[in-house]
Amino acid sequence: MKILDNYSSLKLMLISLVSAIFIVYPNIACLPWELTFLDESKHAHHLTFFFIRYAFFVVLIWGLLSYNLKKIKDLSFKGRSIRTLLITSVAYGLFVLIMYLWNGKIHGFGSMVLFQFFVVFIVCVFVGHVFMMYNVQRKKEQEIEQLRIENLQSRCDALANQINPHFFFNSLNSLTALIRKKEDENTLAFVSKLSDVFRYILQSDKKGLVTLKEELEFVEAFRYMMEVRFANKLEFNIEVDKDKLGLKIPVLSLLPLIDNIVIHNTIDTQHKMEVTIRLNELSELVVSNPLYPKLTPSVTNGTGLQNLENRFVLLMNKQIRVEDDGKTFTVYLPLK
Repeated sequence: MKILDNYSSLKLMLISLVSAIFIVYPNIACLPWELTFLDESKHAHHLTFFFIRYAFFVVLIWGLLSYNLKKIKDLSFKGRSIRTLLITSVAYGLFVLIMYLWNGKIHGFGSMVLFQFFVVFIVCVFVGHVFMMYNVQRKKEQEIEQLRIENLQSRCDALANQINPHFFFNSLNSLTALIRKKEDENTLAFVSKLSDVFRYILQSDKKGLVTLKEELEFVEAFRYMMEVRFANKLEFNIEVDKDKLGLKIPVLSLLPLIDNIVIHNTIDTQHKMEVTIRLNELSELVVSNPLYPKLTPSVTNGTGLQNLENRFVLLMNKQIRVEDDGKTFTVYLPLK
């Protein structure tokens, strides 16, 4: 169907030239035999007759294909057949008239010529109808694909929006603790970085995939907040080559991982936390941290990692990997 996908007059003419050869093939096969039994003085007249027949079928096929492909777009098969039959009948009458004027008689316009016109009629009707059904089917597929994309975007937005309230309340708790300690400078710095973080989060609903550079810049702002909050007992070790910063990752992929580290681990003087973010040989972003489980497990809804995995499946058709050996917790995020 690709040849009909972006049809043009030139393409239709080429199709018509080739198709007309098949239509007049019986005449081509009989031409040498007919010339054998004709006087040489009539050879030129007979050959001209043959080429006029061929040219007539070329024009007829081109006209019927153009009409069926470009003009008739929403008719039923019956309506298409009736219109095409009327045009073919008029063309047959015109052909008979031309040949009568040329030869002075109506000889040779019987079953063979009728069959040739009938074949042209059938071929043009079916080509036009099949092309119309193809266009209808393609349009439906495009609409389905558009709906699928919109549905995926809605689901991704819903998953991303689940992050915002969770992070918001945790940040307010951290800010409240700083205010109670009356650490004015740290509080102001915390509020400044918090605004940067929230700006990135609020803009995330307009993004699906972001560059690794954008995500790591967000982590830098978030990193400062965590270091202020935990008095440098939480450190980040980021090892990513500059030439890899253009790789893509779902927006807000690192926030739930870092948030989980803070929620589920004890972070104090005896348990300093070092979060490592690096790229492995498979071009996966590896986020790992030592495990210091809290004596009293935190009460959470457990949707953080599942949320993240769902977004990777929706946006990249890939799954994350999680490893927990009891000492180190590692998450592997595929990049694009």
